Amino acid sequence: MATAGQVATSRQLALALFDDANAEDLPVDAARSDIGFARKNVLIRIIDLGVAARRLIDAAYFIVAQEEQVRDLYDVELDYFKWLMRYSSRNNTHLEQVITEAQRALIQATTTPDADGSKPFGSVQLIGRISYAGGRFQFRVPPDLIGIIRGPGKSHWLSLRITSLFTLSYARVMYDHLLPYADEGITDWFELDELRAWQGAMGTKAYEFKYFKRDWLAPAVEQINEVSDLTLSYETRNEPGSRKIGRLRFRIERKQLAERALQTHEQAQALYKTLKQEFGLSSAQFNQIAADRDTYTDERLERAIERTRFSLKLGNISKSPAGFFMKALKEQWIVSDAERQMVQIQEGLALTEKRELEAKEQAQTNIALRIAAQDVHAQDRMVDEIRRGWDAYEAATSKQREDWRRTYKGTPAGKLTLRRLGIDPMTDLSEAMIQKFPDLKDGFAGYVFNRSRTGKSR
Repeated sequence: MATAGQVATSRQLALALFDDANAEDLPVDAARSDIGFARKNVLIRIIDLGVAARRLIDAAYFIVAQEEQVRDLYDVELDYFKWLMRYSSRNNTHLEQVITEAQRALIQATTTPDADGSKPFGSVQLIGRISYAGGRFQFRVPPDLIGIIRGPGKSHWLSLRITSLFTLSYARVMYDHLLPYADEGITDWFELDELRAWQGAMGTKAYEFKYFKRDWLAPAVEQINEVSDLTLSYETRNEPGSRKIGRLRFRIERKQLAERALQTHEQAQALYKTLKQEFGLSSAQFNQIAADRDTYTDERLERAIERTRFSLKLGNISKSPAGFFMKALKEQWIVSDAERQMVQIQEGLALTEKRELEAKEQAQTNIALRIAAQDVHAQDRMVDEIRRGWDAYEAATSKQREDWRRTYKGTPAGKLTLRRLGIDPMTDLSEAMIQKFPDLKDGFAGYVFNRSRTGKSR
């Protein structure tokens, strides 16, 4: 059963869930900041949801937002989903508790009463069916919410990298509620009851401002200022005619990008793909990293990736790239400037040698092409001479033909051809015999060509 705090205002929820007519587009400059995806304002009014469960919802909505198409069932690697929500525990029982907690959360919306006093109401689960098996993580998101996550609407940009750093539930809740005001720099006046309702159940002490401030407000502001991209301060206002504090508003400043030094969630996604697909890290190795993300920062991961790629390029990794990467990560191996210079010199020498080899090969190729062209030309010329020699033979008189057949046998070329063909040199060389042996015909025709050309020159 929902508490009063779960019922959000019509301005934030009813418009987003049931009446999007006044929706606004997202600011262009925000799209280029270090934020993972655009989260609608409607999705902040959720209570009694722990830090881990909020990360699960954020990771699921990130996947929904970045998918090209709407899906009835979203299916990703379990390791990838844990990576997105920066889940560090290896205890699956705890993960199941987180899943159950997320599935119980509701977005509820109502509007102002109608003329007859009736009050429209709607309720939607934040996430539907969730299951994991065989290394896969599957989940469903209600269609009404998919439309809100992916469609236009009043929104703010959410960095999952920032939210993953929160350890205090109220700090995360407060950050979610104040983030939409970041560009304005100041919030509305909030009644203390509303501030308490952001969290849900707080206990009776929270109704006294000094305890609420000590146990909830001050620690949350301190953590937001420490880990997020915002700097908060606040001022109080007494209830009319009383010294009792009844309202509070926040002033908000965005930190400079250099001061934040935070990675985008897209970069975290790219890191995961590199480690999973390029290096082949196992689930156990991912769990080792996830269990100590304060030490194994994105910057340290990137340095270990660079070291691993560099060593692979040099051929220094003969077994497991994943094992080498983990050792480089733990022992903080880096690529030194001297190594970069060494590789640069080696690559320069290799490039020079390659160019010289290519020039030598090109010269040899050119020579071979010229020789081949000369051979083709000589072959064509020989075929032409044979054809013209036989034409001259057929055009000659019988006496001339007989004379050429007789004298051909006495030439060195004629003797060699006859011996190679096994023909007795003393045998009369008839025209039928010449026609019988193609090699003999070619040699004889060439002889006739030369004799006829010599006779013409005389």
